[in-house]
Amino acid sequence: MPKLKTKSGVKKRFSLTATGKLKHGVVGKRHRLISHNSKYIRQNRGTEVLSSADTPRVKLWAPYGLN
Repeated sequence: MPKLKTKSGVKKRFSLTATGKLKHGVVGKRHRLISHNSKYIRQNRGTEVLSSADTPRVKLWAPYGLN
């Protein structure tokens, strides 16, 4: 059986934690930030852990894990 390819978007957007959870960058921080208040920008800094409902689907797109 041939090797499965990892979706290139998943390689760029997600990373695995040591316990196997998926980290992703917080959405809404690229452009049009003038319409958001300072609290929104400050609280959405950094990364978040992907919800448990979405994790199995994203892991299907990365069949051999993420480095």
